[in-house]
Amino acid sequence: VEAVHLIADGKAPRIPQPKEGATYEGIQKKENAEISWDQPAAALHNWIRGHDKVPGAWTTINGQVVTFYGSSLLDASVPAGQELTIKGASRPGLVTKNGLVIFGNDGKMVLVRNLQFEDGKMIPASKYFSADETTALELTEEEKKIAENIR
Repeated sequence: VEAVHLIADGKAPRIPQPKEGATYEGIQKKENAEISWDQPAAALHNWIRGHDKVPGAWTTINGQVVTFYGSSLLDASVPAGQELTIKGASRPGLVTKNGLVIFGNDGKMVLVRNLQFEDGKMIPASKYFSADETTALELTEEEKKIAENIR
């Protein structure tokens, strides 16, 4: 009751809040979102999911910072895929037809669907090894005639 009366009378003490710790913005920094690999799969998934979209959970692959997006826990047998060495991970990831499979320190798996490189380019994780490949469009004779008519 006394506190309410002090507030009503305009005599309540005012203590300014310190600036440090007054916001959650400090958590939203890219340097704070690096993936720590010595964790179970559920913790890795929660870390990636918790930083999805901003700032994005990241790690180093082949000397380049790669950000992971779209993770889910994978409860199945280890799928077939091409091994991908990830800095700090105790076991290489697997690039599969569904995405990048990474392993927690408990041996369980997490599936990551999208990867973003330092230059901002985002690709499906399943296309990691074919990201640099380009294919030329080849038209059949019939398609060439249609293209000419359109021109």
